[in-house]
Amino acid sequence: MRRRVLLALAALAGGAGLLWAASPAPPAKAPAVPQRIVSINLCADQLVLALADRGQIAGLTKNATDIEMSGEAARAHGIPLLSNSAEQILAIEPDLIIGMPASRSAALRALPKHTYPLLDLATANTLDEIYTSIRETAAAVGHPERGTALIARMERELAGLPKPGKGRVAAYYQRRGYMTGTGTLIDELMTRVGLVNLAGKLGKPPLSQLSLEEMVAAEPDFLIVESATDKVTDQGSEMLHHPALKGIPRISVPQAWTVCSSPAYSQAARSMTAQVAGIDGGRS
Repeated sequence: MRRRVLLALAALAGGAGLLWAASPAPPAKAPAVPQRIVSINLCADQLVLALADRGQIAGLTKNATDIEMSGEAARAHGIPLLSNSAEQILAIEPDLIIGMPASRSAALRALPKHTYPLLDLATANTLDEIYTSIRETAAAVGHPERGTALIARMERELAGLPKPGKGRVAAYYQRRGYMTGTGTLIDELMTRVGLVNLAGKLGKPPLSQLSLEEMVAAEPDFLIVESATDKVTDQGSEMLHHPALKGIPRISVPQAWTVCSSPAYSQAARSMTAQVAGIDGGRS
């Protein structure tokens, strides 16, 4: 083990190509039920926590226990948290690495090619893509039946969910005036609730900035905001509490439910539906 870690460190100092050249081993075959799973990004963390046994998980990302970032944060406590470090992964000798997507990981680029079994999940921005990620992860960690059960639970939670938005316009407005556009998970959630994304109406890209004056002029029916910005905590969240926005009803959703394509999708959809209905009820 020590020799292998030293070899990796030496190769990193001289360039990742040297490490790959020194490790021409064929791809390792993942065991039916891997026992040393490493997740290399936040979205993969949540799927691994939801579908694998705790004892199977050898490492998660440093954000896995952040309740504002992860819908599975409570389950992550006590599991080793890793930085984006090739050395840490080498020391664990994982029998499965999972990422969404894994191909962007600098740590993996510094590891020997084809040394560890890898599940490279595609980024998911729709419910069907979330279901695909769940099935693929469940199969890879050796518990396909858990994936089936989780999808069935989500389908029950979403079944018959009304669309109280009724075609009204909403903007997902974030710190410093950032607004989320179409082709994103939050846009898909808006559609499911019956809302129209203001960013799409304005022809904005998936992420753009809209000034306070522009937002007021656009006159959206709702603002969707991260729950963490319900109170002013910094300059970034201060603009969301400007008096000019006071008259626009708000839908507050934890960022942990929308930052990743995870099982929290159904929670976000149900919460948004209930809040729109509640706002309408309060107006009558």
